[in-house]
Amino acid sequence: MPKRNKIIAVYPGSFDPLTNGHLDIIKKASAMFPEIIIAAANNLNKNHCFSLQDRLSMIKEAVKDIKNVKAAAFDGLVADYLARINSFILIRGLRAVSDFEYEFQMALMNRNLNAKIETIFLMPDLDYTFLSSSLVKEIAILGGKTVKFVPPCVEKKLKLLRKR
Repeated sequence: MPKRNKIIAVYPGSFDPLTNGHLDIIKKASAMFPEIIIAAANNLNKNHCFSLQDRLSMIKEAVKDIKNVKAAAFDGLVADYLARINSFILIRGLRAVSDFEYEFQMALMNRNLNAKIETIFLMPDLDYTFLSSSLVKEIAILGGKTVKFVPPCVEKKLKLLRKR
């Protein structure tokens, strides 16, 4: 019987910063696939608060106890990244119906760029449907408490934003 390649699912994003909603999606995906790569990138349309290296460090710390999850940085198109690492599964989170139109359009574009790509949409726990990295950053910068919204390693970094 021929040996099957290991399936690698990729959860791409800017993760600026990683939230508990992201972590919930990661845990769900890790139960579904043998290997998950959290692929952090710079988004040209966003003004990042944290460097790519800082975001990668926070992701690695937050997922260190999930055995089949690792973090990596990438540049360029996610479709090209998937081809480079021999993956065809893309994980995306949907918080609300309003996310669907954009995510669906992006899934179709990725499939157009690489016909092998399948996008899997996962919904976070109801407790996280309101949560976004942008909201978390705004709360942190304005001196609010973010401890309920992010992993402890991210909370430490957000405290530094408050002191700027």
